[in-house]
Amino acid sequence: MGWKDMISFCPNMFQGSRANEVELGCQHTIKSHGGKVAKTHKHDWLILILLGGIEIVLNITQPFYRFVGKDMMTDLRYPMKENTVPVWSVPLYAVLLPILIFTIYYIRRKDVYDLHHSVLGLLFAVLITGVLTDSIKNAVGRPRPNFFWRCFPNGQDLYDQLGDVVCNGKASEIKEGHKSFPSGHTSWSFAGLGFLSFYLAGKIKCFDGRGHVAKLCIIFLPILVACLVGASRVSDYWHHWQDVFAGGLLGLSVATFCYLQFFPPPYHTEGWGPYAYFRALEESRSILVPPPNNEIGMQGVNLNHQNQDSSFDAMESGRR
Repeated sequence: MGWKDMISFCPNMFQGSRANEVELGCQHTIKSHGGKVAKTHKHDWLILILLGGIEIVLNITQPFYRFVGKDMMTDLRYPMKENTVPVWSVPLYAVLLPILIFTIYYIRRKDVYDLHHSVLGLLFAVLITGVLTDSIKNAVGRPRPNFFWRCFPNGQDLYDQLGDVVCNGKASEIKEGHKSFPSGHTSWSFAGLGFLSFYLAGKIKCFDGRGHVAKLCIIFLPILVACLVGASRVSDYWHHWQDVFAGGLLGLSVATFCYLQFFPPPYHTEGWGPYAYFRALEESRSILVPPPNNEIGMQGVNLNHQNQDSSFDAMESGRR
């Protein structure tokens, strides 16, 4: 793209202060910059695919079957209940809902850097959280609160000579019964919705010092939903409270790290945009901003001086 085209593409970029430049400034659309952005982060997308494959393998891996004695069954006799929040709904509200909000913002703002980095950061947050969660689940093998009825669906418990359980339930139910710690529903919820909270906090400039508490209500709403999901895991007797606490802490921590890879902190003055946007802005400034007047003057003086030198040289050569 030539410099004249860039000027017509970003006509108001250099008017006013830097904040006004960005608000009024250049639009980086999917059509104009999408291919370049995706190519720049192609290795990130490959790692993302790798994480997805690892997550699939972890889900089909057999967890550690830890010793469960008769005296331990006191806390594991809670009834079997259906999930209040189904497994299939977690990707809907923790992944697709944030992406929908990112897309709506892109339609309004036309910033492909924001769209790409928010989607990439979100997917990294949930997949890294998923890999960590399922790795710990398989390694720890903690029984769920309803483990007794998974192990002995007929209510008749049986133990071997060492005092360990001898389950007679479905293999899939027993396998799932050893995946209590940490809570996957909770970790995924806090990863996806926590990332969304950070995103909204930056976009509405929640920490601009003006004291608008209503903005806090907006960014706490996704966190509230994640907390309610965690609470349902305890009330459904699928998890102990420690599982939910650890899952929430894990998901929110990963979301924080992933968000800060692509965006400034929400309390930063430039917290509403991704780092890549401001880098692109600086690159455009370096191309479009003309040199200072004194620099132009010096260039003119040097040019005149060179012309005079060439004239004197021609005169000297004529005399010779």
